[in-house]
Amino acid sequence: MPEDLWTLPSSSFDRLIQGTHMKLLLPLVALLLPAVSLAQPQQPESQPGLGAQVPRTTEVLVIMTAKQAVTRQQIMKVMPVEIRATVKLYLTGEIRQWYSRGDGRGVILVLDAKTVDDARAIMASLSKEKLMDQEYIPVGPLLPLASLIGDPGRQ
Repeated sequence: MPEDLWTLPSSSFDRLIQGTHMKLLLPLVALLLPAVSLAQPQQPESQPGLGAQVPRTTEVLVIMTAKQAVTRQQIMKVMPVEIRATVKLYLTGEIRQWYSRGDGRGVILVLDAKTVDDARAIMASLSKEKLMDQEYIPVGPLLPLASLIGDPGRQ
């Protein structure tokens, strides 16, 4: 391949530029995403707490952590019943994903729920022994991405 870009046939030059753009696109998006998010004009009515727009909730994360005074023996005693109930919720689609916490202190569930109240209702069929603390986090689409595709309705 010639070293001088100006001597490349135009189709080769176009392929070189397109390949370079594709390799740089992901790091560029990752670099610019926080800036794009901060540069978006915010309407006062869409600023809950930290000034960000609230996405439509599509799922709810439930982080379950063993309570302070709970022993491993107490958890192991209810584990067979809890696992069967969790599998049933997974098979009905109410639990989309489930993970062990990396620190070994509990589990993280991704629920098919549109509100925290819906998630609490799903979780009511689990944890009858109340051995775990539960934190509910509603999640949804990453709204700043809309600015990358020029979607003014989402900005």
